[in-house]
Amino acid sequence: MPRVLLLECSPNDQASPGGQLAREMARRIHPKAEVIVRNLVRDPLPPLCAGYAEAVVGKSDCAEEHFALSEQLIGELERSHYLLISTPMHNYMVPAALKLWLDYVVRIHRTFEIHDGRRDGLLEDRPTFVVLSSGGHYLGAKAKQMDFLSPYLRHVLGIIGLHHVEFIHLQGLSAGAEAVSAALAQARERLSFNPVFAPEPFPDIVL
Repeated sequence: MPRVLLLECSPNDQASPGGQLAREMARRIHPKAEVIVRNLVRDPLPPLCAGYAEAVVGKSDCAEEHFALSEQLIGELERSHYLLISTPMHNYMVPAALKLWLDYVVRIHRTFEIHDGRRDGLLEDRPTFVVLSSGGHYLGAKAKQMDFLSPYLRHVLGIIGLHHVEFIHLQGLSAGAEAVSAALAQARERLSFNPVFAPEPFPDIVL
């Protein structure tokens, strides 16, 4: 049975339009898919400590203890067949909660190695979908802000071996309910052409 790891990163929790769409996507991958939800805001990860940093560079006698949470998070990812990330754009970049998850998961000698200055991912690739929500516009004719999130996230996931990354963009959400509905409709139409989600139309999403 396929397993889906869903990372939720919005402080708006269940009210997040991106989160609602991502949960619907997770259910549509397979009717009996096992969905593992990790809400990085409701259940925040602890900050990296000095002991973890020493363990990463091989200067700790307690590496197993310091790597326990990292191993748990990496294991969740390794056991998943699909990765779904629902994230807002904060100050043109990933929110702190998602950055901390990345810092635990992107770990030298565990999820990537360096060979002649080149970083080679050690994880098996899998379909990865990122639902990216923003109050403003960062793509198209209405774009008025930069997007450092998309290229950064694509690059850092590629470091650990995840190259099959697709972004679903929800822009201009701060303009009100009509703008949110329009952004969701556009995203759902695009997803209807993806064979992972295409068998049936997306139902209406209640905001």
